[in-house]
Amino acid sequence: MLKTTLAVLMIGLLTGAAQADVIESRALVGFGTAKYPPDFTHFDYVNPQAPKGGNVVYAEVGTFDSFNRYASRGVSAAGSDTIYDTLFYSAADEIDTAYPLIAEKVRYSDDYAWMEVDINPAARFHDGHPITAEDVAFTFDKFMAQGVPQYKVYFKDVKSVIAKSTLTARIEMTKPNREILLALVQGMNVLPKHYWQDKDLSEPLNTPPLGSSAYKISDYKPGQSVSYTLVPDYWAKDLPVNVGRNNFETVRYDYYRDETVTLEAFKAGEYDIREENVAKFWATLYEGPNFDKGFIVKEEIPHQIPQAMQAFVFNIQRPVFNNPKVREALSYAMDFEWMNKALFYEQYTRTRSYFQNTDYEAKGLPSAGEVAVLAPVKEKIPERVYAEEYQPPMTDGSGRIRSQLRTALVLMKEAGWEVRDKVMTNVKSGEPFTFELLMYSPSTERIAIPFQKNLKLLGIDMRLRTVDTTQYIKRVRDRDFDMVSSGYSANAYPSPNLLIAWNSKFLDSTYNTAGVTNPAIDYLTEQIAENQENPDKLLDLGRALDRVLQWNFYVIPQWHISQFRVASWDKFSRPAIRPKYALGKDTWWVDPAKVAKLPEKRR
Repeated sequence: MLKTTLAVLMIGLLTGAAQADVIESRALVGFGTAKYPPDFTHFDYVNPQAPKGGNVVYAEVGTFDSFNRYASRGVSAAGSDTIYDTLFYSAADEIDTAYPLIAEKVRYSDDYAWMEVDINPAARFHDGHPITAEDVAFTFDKFMAQGVPQYKVYFKDVKSVIAKSTLTARIEMTKPNREILLALVQGMNVLPKHYWQDKDLSEPLNTPPLGSSAYKISDYKPGQSVSYTLVPDYWAKDLPVNVGRNNFETVRYDYYRDETVTLEAFKAGEYDIREENVAKFWATLYEGPNFDKGFIVKEEIPHQIPQAMQAFVFNIQRPVFNNPKVREALSYAMDFEWMNKALFYEQYTRTRSYFQNTDYEAKGLPSAGEVAVLAPVKEKIPERVYAEEYQPPMTDGSGRIRSQLRTALVLMKEAGWEVRDKVMTNVKSGEPFTFELLMYSPSTERIAIPFQKNLKLLGIDMRLRTVDTTQYIKRVRDRDFDMVSSGYSANAYPSPNLLIAWNSKFLDSTYNTAGVTNPAIDYLTEQIAENQENPDKLLDLGRALDRVLQWNFYVIPQWHISQFRVASWDKFSRPAIRPKYALGKDTWWVDPAKVAKLPEKRR
């Protein structure tokens, strides 16, 4: 980030003067250096001449009952998280770098005690009302008062956000913190004060709110569909971050009850684009007349995007799962190699790291640097962190896993369980080992049944419970579950966001799905947040955290695939360059020449 000394700040008149550099920048760089110069005109991965027009229809499974993305209850409509512009926009070909959108530039002291954000004077909400610093200050106060719990905890060191002038907002910190400042400004969706001041942000909305982005909600059928229309006089359409993006005239989301029905609707021409995440569907069901005629294009697009830790996640707050030996034992009952061969057509790779596909993935034994950063918490972490490389249990793929089950039985015995009359029983209480896997999708049941059968061989009763999406979201929010098939977001690098996912101070956050309260993990995530400008130490910290998470067995890792499986009705064109960290559907456009060749229904 370009540093320019703009002023000498007078901190005290009577106690003496201290100097601090003031940094001014048009980019916010959380990691590395900015790729694009201050005078860039568009991102490399867009077509700046892409035509505007046409429509795209997507599909969603489930239903919705709210248009308020930030409510603490209810299920928000698909796309409702995009109706507000942010102060800055994050590039999809960089890690954690953002460029001006509502904001024009920022100034801040080099000790990160304060920051000032200058608002673009052209910025407008959809009703034409100017976006001002007062809206920025109001947004922060609104989220602190009525936002989700993790917001209040994460930004607790922000002393105040005030309107210094009509177009300049000033942020003061109680305790200087670079990452909190950058995170607040980069990610803030600015709310219109004149719309929200008399409404409760924590409650659902049954009508669309006033927005500010390239699209606004133009039509909806409660629980069934929602449509967005490109705003013709959108004030920011020619900004560098928007050139070549937002090319569809209308975007619609239609809701279906399950994935099987959704796929059949796609093949029949009810919607346009589908990213497939079920291997069997991709291998066996993407066929038919519309494929044969070339109306539907099926593609596998390789990528090296960091992968999420998709997994069976334990709620370790449940007594049955509070022993890591129990959690490890259950991992031996999941036969990935057989599942990959029998169910997934060998399309997947087993996930083993919370930093999969990055340099931060822990491999081999800890380096000297990792040992050093782990030293303060050495007594609080498993000894195996230092002695073994973590790998999920492997089988020969035959489906016969007697040796794995024997290992599981040994671990269960060490944890105080034994098999009595073919039932895994707690030695002290005499209680049987039973738990529930909470699901909302039939596709999850398909992968759960083989796991369930192997657990049965151990005398463990895993009950499958399928609920609708509304119930599922509520129960996860309330931590009212034993196990879910869910996971943790992909980490391109060890960022302060790991605090929200793992630090015990954020236990009330649903992002801490497993319910972890671990002093070693608290220490490592806090050190990560404090060392964002120290790349060498960050490398050691990231790998060290990966090891500690792996050897505590908070999840049973599932699998990933390093390619997009995409099928679309052949009506779209796209830029020659795909963004490094995304598929980039927001850069596609409707090609009239292709549309003319399609059946009337899909034009």
